[in-house]
Amino acid sequence: MSKVACIGECMVELKQADGGLFSRGYGGDTLNTAVYLARLGVGADYITALGDDSLSEEMVAGWAAEGIGTRRVVRLPGKLPGLYMIQTDAKGERRFFHWRDSAAARSLMDLPETPEILDALAGYDVVYLSAITLSLYGAEGRARLFEALRRARENGARFAFDTNFRARGWPDLDVARAVFREAFATADIVLASTDDLLPLYPDVTNEALLARVPGAEVVLKLSEPASILRLGGVSYPIKARPVEAPVVDTTAAGDSFAAAYVAARLVGADPLEAARAGHRLAGVVVCHPGAIIPRAAMPSGLVSNHVNSRKAPP
Repeated sequence: MSKVACIGECMVELKQADGGLFSRGYGGDTLNTAVYLARLGVGADYITALGDDSLSEEMVAGWAAEGIGTRRVVRLPGKLPGLYMIQTDAKGERRFFHWRDSAAARSLMDLPETPEILDALAGYDVVYLSAITLSLYGAEGRARLFEALRRARENGARFAFDTNFRARGWPDLDVARAVFREAFATADIVLASTDDLLPLYPDVTNEALLARVPGAEVVLKLSEPASILRLGGVSYPIKARPVEAPVVDTTAAGDSFAAAYVAARLVGADPLEAARAGHRLAGVVVCHPGAIIPRAAMPSGLVSNHVNSRKAPP
């Protein structure tokens, strides 16, 4: 079975319910992707740090129940996970509020366990992380992570980078641009969006945004339900199927797209097919509240249930 390492942060999630109430769950961009990868038949490990509290314990149990590997989750005594709240408007667009400055996940690159975790990345088929992941760590921590990613790629792993950008995590945009440049230069697959890139590179066209990403396999998701795939220097427009149900919450649309894309590539689908699979899953996810949809709502036949290790084309 193919294995994917997803690196990042999971937080306690409060999502809007009726009557001004909120329901509690958990979520985080790379964790959401790990859940959808596991549901698509991919062996996914989640790599993060949590506290030793009951909420952290609940998270780990929930991930294990989804089939996500938790052996590389570091537990830190006295620490807590972060928390975020989702508010959605009448069109399903969301607004986030975060409480996470002292969350355990921010320490992941500075622990006694860090060297072993980073060395282990070479044993995966794909290492997946996002710009939110990179915003958690300081400059030294990011340098350690990028060096480990380069070593993993030398061992045959592929690095998939999602440009998920939150301005709150990047108070200095020049630092953000420099980190993005290094991620683009290191990644084998870049999953980008205009929503993520325009705050960093404003007032440019889709073609100019794509030109800033030097990789051979790049997906640029657009503001409308469509994307542009650049493969080997050639761009291909891809339209998503119309969403059949009302859009109620766009949370995790990009995370689920990434999961379906990576899963499809691992079974040997070409990037065009993988992008269509990504759009299809995202189109289902936005019709449900919260980051993780009910298991029964997962679309069937999205990708093969039997993932063959290292079978996808480079």
